[in-house]
Amino acid sequence: MITKEFAHHFAAEWIAAWNSHDLPRVLSHYTDDFEMTTPFIVTLMNEPSGTLHGKDKVGAYWGAALQKYTDLRFDLIDVLYGVDTIVIYYHSILGKKSAEFFWFDATGKVKKAIAHYD
Repeated sequence: MITKEFAHHFAAEWIAAWNSHDLPRVLSHYTDDFEMTTPFIVTLMNEPSGTLHGKDKVGAYWGAALQKYTDLRFDLIDVLYGVDTIVIYYHSILGKKSAEFFWFDATGKVKKAIAHYD
């Protein structure tokens, strides 16, 4: 079960990892076979489903995103948590707000993430 402390620690580390532009650090939060869904996958990766499976494919997508958005910076707004899930609400790229849903496995790694934007 996810605790408030775990949720806030995860959110702070996740934001810091992205803001450092350190892709291996970002990927360290995820299982090898995790699934990522976001509208940006449609536009950046030409994948109509908006979903990628596996750390290698998502890592390639995020690597391309970090190259395209060299000024990428996330700013935390709020953190919500459930039994095996966390939602991080933050200021994202292009002036957008984002709410990202994370579903965790028993080891404390993210197995599925879904990003939402305003």
